[in-house]
Amino acid sequence: MSNQDYGVRQLLEMEACTNCQVCADVCPAMSASQDGELSAVFRMKGLKQILRSRTGLFRKLFGGRGPSEEQWKHFSDTAFRCTLCGNCQEICPVGIHLKDLWVSLRQDMVHSNVYPKKVEMIRENLEESHNVFAEDNEERADWVEDMRNAPDHGYLKDRAEVVYFTGCTAAYFPLAQKIPMSLAEILDVSGVDFTLLGEEEWCCGFPLLGAGLMDMFQGFMDHNLEAVREKGAREIIFACPSCYQMWREYYPHEFKITHATQFLITLMKEKRIPLNELSMTVTYHDPCDLGRGARVFDEPREVISSIPGVKFVELPRNRENCQCCGGGGNVEMIDARLSTEIARQKIDEVLGTGAQAVVTSCQQCVRTMATYARRNKVPIEVMDITELVHRALKR
Repeated sequence: MSNQDYGVRQLLEMEACTNCQVCADVCPAMSASQDGELSAVFRMKGLKQILRSRTGLFRKLFGGRGPSEEQWKHFSDTAFRCTLCGNCQEICPVGIHLKDLWVSLRQDMVHSNVYPKKVEMIRENLEESHNVFAEDNEERADWVEDMRNAPDHGYLKDRAEVVYFTGCTAAYFPLAQKIPMSLAEILDVSGVDFTLLGEEEWCCGFPLLGAGLMDMFQGFMDHNLEAVREKGAREIIFACPSCYQMWREYYPHEFKITHATQFLITLMKEKRIPLNELSMTVTYHDPCDLGRGARVFDEPREVISSIPGVKFVELPRNRENCQCCGGGGNVEMIDARLSTEIARQKIDEVLGTGAQAVVTSCQQCVRTMATYARRNKVPIEVMDITELVHRALKR
């Protein structure tokens, strides 16, 4: 066990923490659970103790006593019940890069062999199937078969200018499959020369980041890069903010990468998407990785405002202050009950706007909020922004 999972900047930033507890006020896991041990304050305190117990001076002073096995396990359980939403980092008055720190902490937990059993499931699924759901990766583009009037090539071309990187959730989860169906038809109508990667698309690596398994990432990155090169593409589109964020931060900048909302507003400005009037009132949920992570706030709102007849109302907490839906950080796998409670908070806030639908730009947000609304018979429609545009599309 060592402190090698943390950079010099991180070690210095930890000492800058003033214990002001502002981060605890915005933590979705803490507010949903009312458990102070899920806050960044508790996590920071425990992390400092662990790091100090490993350094020479502190080992001499305290006889080399580090956390007991039971303490390790308890601390690990709290560390993996964070959604990695980044709101603590957004609000930190000292400017500590807290989200990056929690990612490093999870990697430390894996290297220290103290982590939830579900992490092994994530590891095995990705090793064996190259997707987080352990589905047959040859079926990654099977959602095309459920489309009306899909072309004979099924959007699987040998060469194309643009690659649409679907993502694991949209490829396999029924509630989210409407997203790639909608986006594919919009791109088709707009005359975009695009292709899917099909079975050659592997997980982007985001579940590895959240599980502390980044030692496995290189193989996934190398494979995906080569798959895009084989298509001769110059640009990659992502409807999934987590895929987009991984390619922005961890892949070499070999291709132009664009989130679907950025691509859609460009097509709209070029008058390439024919739209009917759509009479409905919607609000917008900023996905954590797209909003706080990639700072993409304006384009989704511009897309919504460009649809004739749509009335837009903001959530009380929006843009960089938007509250997590509960679907991030692998929390759904680690603690499904906590994920559900965070989703409940989110849906309650949405209902307060009086909107008919909550629109987002993330397949996992759609999955989390729609699942909660359906199971609890909440009268709200949950949809991705691609579905909203598709609904107004003139065919």
